[in-house]
Amino acid sequence: MTPTDADRAPAGAAGSAEQALEEALALVNRTPDGGVPRAAAWPRARDTAVHAGAGTRARTHRVPLADALGDVLAEPLDALSDLPSFDTSAMDGWAVAGPGPWAVRDGGVLAGCERPEPLADGEAVRIATGARVPADTTAVIRSEHCREKGAQLFADRSVLTGQDIRPRGQECRSGDLLLPAGSLVTPAVLGLAAAAGYDELATRPRPCVEILVLGDELLTAGRPHDGLIRDALSPMLAPWLTRVGAEVTGTRRFGDDAAGAAALLEAVSSSTADVLITTGGTAAGPVDHVHPVLAEAGAELLVDGVAVRPGHPMLLARIGGRADGRYLVGLPGNPLAAVSGLLTLAEPLLRALAGRRGRPRWTAVVRGDVPGHPHDTRLVPVVLTDEHAVPLRYNGPAMLRGVAAADALAVVPPHGARSGQDLEILDLPWTSGGCFT
Repeated sequence: MTPTDADRAPAGAAGSAEQALEEALALVNRTPDGGVPRAAAWPRARDTAVHAGAGTRARTHRVPLADALGDVLAEPLDALSDLPSFDTSAMDGWAVAGPGPWAVRDGGVLAGCERPEPLADGEAVRIATGARVPADTTAVIRSEHCREKGAQLFADRSVLTGQDIRPRGQECRSGDLLLPAGSLVTPAVLGLAAAAGYDELATRPRPCVEILVLGDELLTAGRPHDGLIRDALSPMLAPWLTRVGAEVTGTRRFGDDAAGAAALLEAVSSSTADVLITTGGTAAGPVDHVHPVLAEAGAELLVDGVAVRPGHPMLLARIGGRADGRYLVGLPGNPLAAVSGLLTLAEPLLRALAGRRGRPRWTAVVRGDVPGHPHDTRLVPVVLTDEHAVPLRYNGPAMLRGVAAADALAVVPPHGARSGQDLEILDLPWTSGGCFT
């Protein structure tokens, strides 16, 4: 499995991101004859989502360490003091001064105690891991490397000056840059910030997402019956979006009738979420209300259809102004097609809105021939071995059986791939470290 070029990181300035978005839109919306825009190429659609998120004005807040997990640093994390802030014993043992043998001093030095008395030449005192080393200490000798005999201490092996002492400032000096702005706050970052003396952090908050589920045919409980089917997307979407770094604020349901369309328009117009995710209704059927609702709301379509299977009728729209607007990602109603929309539009948009870097792109060798679409990219569930990506069955647009068993999705170019060919791999969030990647 081979890494390739990293995803383009969100632009550092809103202006450059907006220019990149304009260029992407020009390509997305280009048509051979000036007519209806054709579906965006799959890579171009992903780039458009990234540029849209990167061009939105960043929000920041200061939060306690416990609330910063999963956010992105809005400011550099600088050391507030030397680490460690004093010379520290790295082991339980003896602090000694000068050559041995050493006279044993009464008492001992424990972590958290006040500054100990300096050692005289030829003197030793017991010391605990993490304790402040007495002034004039030559070295710390581990307990298992020495022995007491009467009131004297003898070393069982040679003693090197400075051994098992963590000197002040070994990890950093006050003012050193520990992490740049834009770093994801992981559990390890929380630990580093605490060690450096921080009680709160300035971060870019996670984007808020509201899920809007469309369709009269959807059941929320029980078995499918009488032309009704279970809603497979609601149980999947909220945890999926949380795993990629979003904060899901709620899920609402809408019918397919005129009242449902009116309620959807009200939701699109009034929701305070950064991103709305709709399920179904993105095609041109008699009860597919997403396009008319977006037109009525004055939204700008950034992506209207993508040349990918499954998931062709997905879309991305901006509601409101360019710097402060909100976004709507329209997912197809078929479950695997919706997964395609998540990976193509929703995840890149959310990562860019949060200020997170794009995931590194990488490839794997596919085992077995993979059929392709004549014109469009295909996303196919695969299991990853040490050497291969193995395509799975049950990869139709309405199926979740394949992706439920998968480690990732392979990007299959038009016309398919031959066994042994390198294919780009899209990690699934539960196999790639979740929201901390």
